[in-house]
Amino acid sequence: MSVVGFDLGNESCIVAVARQRGIDVVLNEESKRETPAIVCFGDKQRFIGTAGSASSTMNPKNSISQIKRLLGRKFSDPELQNDLAVFPFRVTEGPDGFPLVRVRFLGEERTFTPTQLLAMVLSNLKGIAEGNLNAAVVDCCIGIPVYFSDLQRRAVLDAATIAGLRPLRLFHETTATALAYGIYKTDLPEHDQLNVAFVDVGHASMQVSIVGYKKGQLKMLSHAYDRSLGGRDFDEALFKHFAAKFKEEYKIDVYQNARACLRLRVACEKLKKVLSANPEAPLNIECLMDEKDVRGFIKREEFEQISAPVLERVKGPLEKALAEAGLTTENVHFVEVVGSGSRVPAIIKIITGFFGKEPRRTMNASECVARGCALQCAILSPTFKVREFQVNDGFPFSIVLSWKSDSQNSAPQHTVVFPKGNAIPSVKALTFYRSSTFEVDVLYVDTGDSQIQQKISTYTIGPFQPSKGEKAKLKVKIRLNIHGIVTVDSAMMLEEDVEVPVSSVNEALKDATRMDTDDAPSDPSGTDVNMQEPKSADTTEGGATAAENGAQDPEEKSVPMETDAKVEPSKKKVKKISVPVNELVYGALPAAELEKAVEKEYEMALQDRVMEETKEKKNAVEAYVYDMRNKLYDKYNDFVTPEEKEALIARLQEVEDWLYEDGEDETKGVYIAKLEELKKIGDPIEARYKEWTERGSAVDQLVYCINSFREAALSNDQKFEHIDISEKQKVINECSEAENWLRERKQQQDALPKFANPVLLVSDLKKKAETLDRFCKPIMTKPKPAPKPQTPPPQTPPQTETQAQEPQTPEQQQNGAGATGEPASEGGAQEASGEQMDTDKPENFAEASA
Repeated sequence: MSVVGFDLGNESCIVAVARQRGIDVVLNEESKRETPAIVCFGDKQRFIGTAGSASSTMNPKNSISQIKRLLGRKFSDPELQNDLAVFPFRVTEGPDGFPLVRVRFLGEERTFTPTQLLAMVLSNLKGIAEGNLNAAVVDCCIGIPVYFSDLQRRAVLDAATIAGLRPLRLFHETTATALAYGIYKTDLPEHDQLNVAFVDVGHASMQVSIVGYKKGQLKMLSHAYDRSLGGRDFDEALFKHFAAKFKEEYKIDVYQNARACLRLRVACEKLKKVLSANPEAPLNIECLMDEKDVRGFIKREEFEQISAPVLERVKGPLEKALAEAGLTTENVHFVEVVGSGSRVPAIIKIITGFFGKEPRRTMNASECVARGCALQCAILSPTFKVREFQVNDGFPFSIVLSWKSDSQNSAPQHTVVFPKGNAIPSVKALTFYRSSTFEVDVLYVDTGDSQIQQKISTYTIGPFQPSKGEKAKLKVKIRLNIHGIVTVDSAMMLEEDVEVPVSSVNEALKDATRMDTDDAPSDPSGTDVNMQEPKSADTTEGGATAAENGAQDPEEKSVPMETDAKVEPSKKKVKKISVPVNELVYGALPAAELEKAVEKEYEMALQDRVMEETKEKKNAVEAYVYDMRNKLYDKYNDFVTPEEKEALIARLQEVEDWLYEDGEDETKGVYIAKLEELKKIGDPIEARYKEWTERGSAVDQLVYCINSFREAALSNDQKFEHIDISEKQKVINECSEAENWLRERKQQQDALPKFANPVLLVSDLKKKAETLDRFCKPIMTKPKPAPKPQTPPPQTPPQTETQAQEPQTPEQQQNGAGATGEPASEGGAQEASGEQMDTDKPENFAEASA
């Protein structure tokens, strides 16, 4: 089972894997720890990650980056429209109101959804992990921003499915950072709470979280964010500054050229990094546009001045996170800064002034999210045993359930099912009284974020048929799963089969815990059942209701209620009937479309693989042409006739010209055929050279073998005395025969020129040596015969006192047998060899065995 964590950044991604010794960040094909989140579409194939980054400068309009900004957002979203003004690629509105990316691929214009593009990035990351682990990767943990909506979370899951991944959890980036920080801490307090603020300034967004630590656990106290405040905003400020400057000084407008825009943005990003460590920095770009070289210069003070509108927004998330946690700056013990954008000195200055303490950098700013995701995957996986550490994550938004009553003119009713900060995962239940099919809406409320779509989904519950003609009692189960996605899991109709009178205390408890969602007086919260999964800490359904139902659901647990009188157990039997639930998620990818997307990704991946293999074969042909031509003038010169050499060089030149003209764009099979055609001419030359270089050592080996066996057969050494003379003669004859064969073949070979086909082959020499060894070795290594054992004279075993007192029969005296009835000769042999032992005693037997 794979244990992998993916950090899906806006600009770059990181892959971390769990091993027995800890968490490792995986290197990509360029041996870099960060992989660009770019998909570039070429004429024949896609280039993803590092390959896409290399191709993006030459093909900016077909290079898609910052895919996270497009995911799960309406095309009309003002924030998305601001982003689209900067993107070099073309994005249009789809029929469902969501963005579609238009690119030119395989010679035609194609459209892709952001989910499909994210799946391509995940496929590339999956390949990097598999290459490092040498095993298939399926199970993983993917980091997502805390502000992702239900629709965006579903889009990430769909992208993972298209890429062939199965996420065990979509993990908040803030929580992943907190886990990577806390799990290695051995000095966390047992009773007091250690409060740590994490400030994550990434490429496009800023997230702030305050976490409370105790020994073996962490609890998320608050989340805050600004989804459009990151390192790229500082790059954009520099870009606008220099674009205006170059227009004035050099009379060039970079906005009119997509490639010039891209190159200037890359230069501004590098400039920002230089200014993070130096008070001033130069900017030089050769041939930016209209064949003009441009130069610029800026100081850090000027950079902070043009970035002032961005820096003013940094305090907002800090204040919000502190207020939601209910803490003061004195209660925050440490401040940790992470994220690629956190290296800007002006941001550190603002954070220091706000908290009144210097921020720390005890974690790798870029890798902490990926490491935290890999740790969470290891915790969820049965493959690894991880130190006990409890993660109490909170949901950043409030979830409301809304419905209409049976009355036509009544206003919709609603209840907050999962309040802000609710534990993840959670399960709760509502009881409805209905006579026919009805609908329930799942909504976001009080998010404080206008970009989040309020309506999440609508569930149609029914049809169902009450048996007694009155309103049916329906228990509806709502789940906030481990990914932060809200679903209506199931609906059950409860019908009472047998009624048994219950005490007044039970009736009172029943009235206290049940809510009639339509006609009966309802509690303002709207929930009559508050049910949780075993892992969560919320209360479950009341004891009276569970007792009334008789048979409890497996997921339900009773909580005893304190009352003045003892609660009698209910005797009612309840029949449970499953009711159909139909889901409609606004903006989600239908199952049929998801299957089509999986097939498309498979086809494109196959196309990429074919093109890569075609390139390899083409490169093999090109390499063979250059290599063979060089060798013909060098080490192969003596092994080919002048006529053959001239003809082969002409053929190589012909293939080279073909490669750069008609053969520039051919299929894999054509390149394979060309290479085989050239090898038919070149392989004999190469074989003659190889035979010549290896023949000397093969001859020496055979000569050594002949001499060794002959010397052994003629030797007077004692170790060969036991071998018959006839056998030794056979060895001498075999050696002489091999020697004569070698002399004859060597004379023939020496008479031939180097360019002629050899008659003395290395393979024949090796075969002759093996044959000689196989014949002679068994004879010369025959072991000496073992000497015949000499039987010692029989001896009478010594008699014990008991045996001496017992009279012996004449037969025993005649046979020389002892009191035990064993032959005397055997006893004597045992005594003589020192191996006599009493086998009746187990300890003696054990010693003898040992």
